Amino acid sequence: MTRVLRIGIAGAGLLGRLLAFTLTRQGHAVHVHDPAEGSQARAAAGWTAAGMLSPLAELESADDRVFRWGLRSLDLWPRIVRELATPVEFHRDGSLLVAHREDGGTARRVLELLARKAPAGHHAEPLSAQRLAQLEPALRPGPQGWLLPGEGRIHTVQAMQALLAGAAGAQWHWSSRVEGVEPHALQLPGGRERFDWVFDVRGLGARPQLPVRGVRGEIFWLQAPGLGLQRPVRLLHARHRVYLVPRAPDLVVVGASEIESEDRSPVTVRTTVELLAAAHSIVPALAEARIVHCESNLRPALPDNQPLLETVPGMTRINGLFRHGWLIAPALVESALESLP
Repeated sequence: MTRVLRIGIAGAGLLGRLLAFTLTRQGHAVHVHDPAEGSQARAAAGWTAAGMLSPLAELESADDRVFRWGLRSLDLWPRIVRELATPVEFHRDGSLLVAHREDGGTARRVLELLARKAPAGHHAEPLSAQRLAQLEPALRPGPQGWLLPGEGRIHTVQAMQALLAGAAGAQWHWSSRVEGVEPHALQLPGGRERFDWVFDVRGLGARPQLPVRGVRGEIFWLQAPGLGLQRPVRLLHARHRVYLVPRAPDLVVVGASEIESEDRSPVTVRTTVELLAAAHSIVPALAEARIVHCESNLRPALPDNQPLLETVPGMTRINGLFRHGWLIAPALVESALESLP
């Protein structure tokens, strides 16, 4: 680094915290503005996500950039986690795709799509019933299974808290809504403030400058002592893409609905019944689990449902991470910082 830059960041979600953490460690003077009332306000979508890091599985709905950013982020997350002062649960021991026999046609279509889109050397590994049972004894006998080697998971709530603590050198301006972003400047309620560089990572707050919309998602935290689930499991179903993500010591995150609505109200009965029934259908022991938390939130998505990384002199915009935020955020930040003078 040749000189200290004065950096303005609009948004204190996952991207804003990763940027602040990285930039303060590089010695820059960082100012983060966010409309939330405080550091623990949970409006940002990053709080709600289950934290699956699954670049191959996400190729079902994503493009090659998301896959490449996902692979790079899987390499970056361990280093980031090591540098954080407080512990963050992170694992990279693969994930599973499973399908009931009656959903074999759905599974086949998904696997054929992944095979077409994935680069050579990246594929879902078919598992025998015995091998699937060895990997995850909690699963109901009978479903077909495939291992996605090298995929992982991260505890999103721990990471959001740790990234903030790790960027203590930044100036955090809460209850501060950014009304507009332009090269070298943030438009704040009190006037226009200039910076050497600005980052617009406001998600839905970037409207009307970006055509971003909110897509509702709902998740559940289940407490299931003794369940022993070791890795994320994604159920290939004719109607749902249900996933189960274990968190120490005895939690399982179940999600997620994907609804074209900006309704932030509590989780619906329909989602509760459908997601939990699907989860129970592959992990019978969840019948005795306790629902300890549920929440809904809005994922920021652009019209094509693909992420935007756009840089002009003095300004970088990142938005539209949709369902891929935790998967690709470190690689996006790495790419964005290459443009700094």
